[in-house]
Amino acid sequence: MVRLRLKRMGRKKAPFYRIVAADSRSPRDGRFIETVGYYDPMKKPAVLEVDVEKALKWLINGAQPSDTARSLLRKAGVMKKFHEYRMAQRGQSPRAHVAEDMPEDTTVAAE
Repeated sequence: MVRLRLKRMGRKKAPFYRIVAADSRSPRDGRFIETVGYYDPMKKPAVLEVDVEKALKWLINGAQPSDTARSLLRKAGVMKKFHEYRMAQRGQSPRAHVAEDMPEDTTVAAE
């Protein structure tokens, strides 16, 4: 299975991370298929750069993001676009899906 995850780079006590698509059996800093972006938490403010097209390509093809990668992709707006794509594939608009969960009768009877 392909996962989107972080690959640690940099020197001792000064890490930065590349967001990569890698086989789940590969070591954390080992082989990877493609670089999707990078995250540098040491800079103030932290730098996050993601190639949205590459990230969406991998998500659409079934790559599973790690928890941390999912959080970073959410900050970059990729997960929202992926959710909209999935809803469009199902023939629903994202707004209609939220409206389905809302109760129709919201009146309160006063006694």
